Amino acid sequence: MSVSNVPAAAGSGPEPDRVLVVDDDPGIRQLLISALGFAGFTVDAAGDLTEALALVARRPPDVVVLDVMLPGADGFEILQLLRERGITVPVLFLTARDAVEDRVRGLRLGGDDYVTKPFSVVEVGARLQALLRRARGGSPAAEESTLRCADLEIDDLRHEVRRGGTLVDLSPTEYRLLHHLMSRQGQVLSRSQILEAVWQYDFGGDSVVVERFVSNLRRKIDHGRAPLLHTVRGIGYTLRQHGDR
Repeated sequence: MSVSNVPAAAGSGPEPDRVLVVDDDPGIRQLLISALGFAGFTVDAAGDLTEALALVARRPPDVVVLDVMLPGADGFEILQLLRERGITVPVLFLTARDAVEDRVRGLRLGGDDYVTKPFSVVEVGARLQALLRRARGGSPAAEESTLRCADLEIDDLRHEVRRGGTLVDLSPTEYRLLHHLMSRQGQVLSRSQILEAVWQYDFGGDSVVVERFVSNLRRKIDHGRAPLLHTVRGIGYTLRQHGDR
């Protein structure tokens, strides 16, 4: 299968963001190539694992659109391979409308967002832009470059998270979520407040997204250690040291 590239209009501005679309449906690939190209992205497209990995090796993308159902290796396997190779760019999954388990699994594996089929190409473009803003550290410049809570530390300059001196591997959205919680230590934040601040667009009140990301984050930063991320039943979540009120 050939690779389709849609270059941005010529100009002196910065190079456009590159999105890799991985979907085995030629119609969907062409739709996204055209729509995202029109929106200002440079688009590469692949129909399977082999093509996708070849494109990543040749031209690393800034963001990935990844179908769950693919021949040979599904989207989850591709995501795992990308993460194992140190490719930490944001990933947007395309899933069937009723496949809740697919959405949950994708988020647990380190995906950053999802869109259900049939989808709006305008929505896909908006979500990709939001993912890129978050991945590039859309936190206010006035905030401290290093945040700490007990032995947990976020270094914004290096974009690193450490617990007890050990590096913690987080996806871009997990990083953004942790940053938001750490910058408001001790505050109890509702799911809707977190959705608005971290996802930066109307997510339709789908609190399962927050719950899954919090679960992922808790497993990564609290496993085997004194818990810092706490659930306040019926309200939301807070990050604080044990004993703090």
